Amino acid sequence: MAAGIWVLVEHREGEVRRVSLEALGLAKKLAAEKSQEACALLLAEDVTLFVSRVGVYGPDKILAFGDKAFAHYTSDAYAEAICTLAAARQPAAIIIGATAAGKDLAGCLAARLDAPLLADVTSVQWDQTALVARRPMNAGKVVATVEAVGAATTIISVRPKAFDLPATDPTRTSLVENVKFTPPATGIRTAVQGAIKASAGKIELTEADVVVSGGRGMKGPENFKILQDLADALNAAVGASRAAVDAGWCDHALQVGQTGKVVAPKLYVACGISGAIQHLVGMTDSKFILAINKDPEAPIFKRADYGIVGDLFEIVPALTAELKKGA
Repeated sequence: MAAGIWVLVEHREGEVRRVSLEALGLAKKLAAEKSQEACALLLAEDVTLFVSRVGVYGPDKILAFGDKAFAHYTSDAYAEAICTLAAARQPAAIIIGATAAGKDLAGCLAARLDAPLLADVTSVQWDQTALVARRPMNAGKVVATVEAVGAATTIISVRPKAFDLPATDPTRTSLVENVKFTPPATGIRTAVQGAIKASAGKIELTEADVVVSGGRGMKGPENFKILQDLADALNAAVGASRAAVDAGWCDHALQVGQTGKVVAPKLYVACGISGAIQHLVGMTDSKFILAINKDPEAPIFKRADYGIVGDLFEIVPALTAELKKGA
């Protein structure tokens, strides 16, 4: 077998990120089509915490880097470890979730390996020996086809929720290769001294199946409670538009849009959001969009599957009450 398709397993607070498992499903498909291995790259201070959790999703091999240098993500440490191994083994591709850390690392790997980067993609397939991907642009109005030609290794970042989770097999045991890593005396320029948890919602935005977001129409921070009540009834995450964040009503961790997070839930409920292009960029891949706005001419209605024209302060509590009746 060739060196195969590698996937970075991103984890946070002891939990594997869903997008990494989605990327693993893609890697398994691409690898199988070329009789290659699908390998999970696992970097952590204690890799044993994650081996079994990743193994049930079926990678052919887990390349495990265990070192205190990986207690927290830093681009220098991760890039040094991955690039050293990739330069020696030349995998066909390295796939990373398009999270904040993933976007940072993907660029670092591409630069260090002098490799092409297919960024924020929603589909990937082989075209003979080259990888071809599609990525939405201009708030989803345009879909670009991008191809990596003549590359030994291609770096790919995948948009969360764009790919299905692979099937699990609790009885499966993946081969684990422990890769020795010695942090260089110089070259790792940052050290994480601690972490302050953002005051985000109860459910991570990018991994939620349902997102309820509020915009300028919420009129103030105190009114986001009615969105949280609706979100609780739907087991959803709460988001916000840039206007709401800039007004100081919500933490930036809740911002959906071009300068915030990109989400693709099964259901996106937009409350008091006009539909500015920078917001649409962050939620246009939602499977189903429900918009609530008192302005019938609001641009959000052009993108919504269903729209309710009316007072959100009457509609949202009524929706919540009906959902609680059926619970």
